[in-house]
Amino acid sequence: MSARVICLSRAICAGADEVAILVAKELGFRRVDEEIISRAAERRKLDPVEVADAERRKSFLEQLIDEIGRGGSMVGYGDAYIPDPDAMPLRSEQLRGLIREAILETAAQGNVVIVAHAASYALGKRDDVLRAFVTGSLPVRAGRLAFAESKTLEEAEEAILQSDEDRADYLERFYDVERELPEHYDITVSTDLLTPAQAAELIVAAALAIHG
Repeated sequence: MSARVICLSRAICAGADEVAILVAKELGFRRVDEEIISRAAERRKLDPVEVADAERRKSFLEQLIDEIGRGGSMVGYGDAYIPDPDAMPLRSEQLRGLIREAILETAAQGNVVIVAHAASYALGKRDDVLRAFVTGSLPVRAGRLAFAESKTLEEAEEAILQSDEDRADYLERFYDVERELPEHYDITVSTDLLTPAQAAELIVAAALAIHG
């Protein structure tokens, strides 16, 4: 039995999105990324942007301040103000829960490549799941970003490091992962030398052979 779900984690500028498309095409799977956000939003009739904010570590307090700034409905009690519950955004932990539920629901349908959202951690080490990580070295990824966005190498490296830091923070906040380790994945592929097609080929082979 081969893997029915591919969880593809990614480092910025490692070409993971193209790899995911190729893996999904080769296996005949659907590819899911932002659909996870939409599915989570549908559960509570939320704006997908609001759900995505949870993934960008936007705190409940910041959301509340934004709501007030947008003129959200408020009920006053003396000198204090109590936000109208219908106008308040959900607490960030609730939004995270919705995202995790959406990942589980998507995986249950099978034949899917789930990109990002730390799906490898949400699903754990299941028999029907292949956990893959597409990454690359800092210099190579920075070079790609500098070329794509006309940045200096210094600016690109700073952006890459910030993205990596945000990703690490996301894993810690969502899944209490203090440090991401190779053993958290079944296969880790660097695209420093491999093309996206070559990286996809390795992941497909692993998916087909994982229980072979």
